[in-house]
Amino acid sequence: MNTVVLEVRSLKDTLADAARVMNTRRAERDARISFATPELLWQVLTAKRWELLKALCGAGPLSIRETARRVDRDVKAVHGDVTALLDAGVLRRAEDGRIVFPYDSVKVEFLLRAA
Repeated sequence: MNTVVLEVRSLKDTLADAARVMNTRRAERDARISFATPELLWQVLTAKRWELLKALCGAGPLSIRETARRVDRDVKAVHGDVTALLDAGVLRRAEDGRIVFPYDSVKVEFLLRAA
């Protein structure tokens, strides 16, 4: 199964791991998308955008119109959410312009510590 991990990590920690990951065999690497704070993660992954990711998991490239149909939402609203997810690096554009979430599953990781 092709899983992506959405995580909360500082830029410093993410960069520190870059060299280690580059020396790891590709098959052992986890796909990861990092956010600097939990607040930023939840700002990007609203309930409606999470619904889009669920519809796109394992679906392959889809048009925005087809994505809107699958989640029973207005095309214009879905377009705005898709744009935000593209800007955040969560979604990608296929060569033909359709959108793709190239993962079958999503895991979210963050640690909440006492103040």
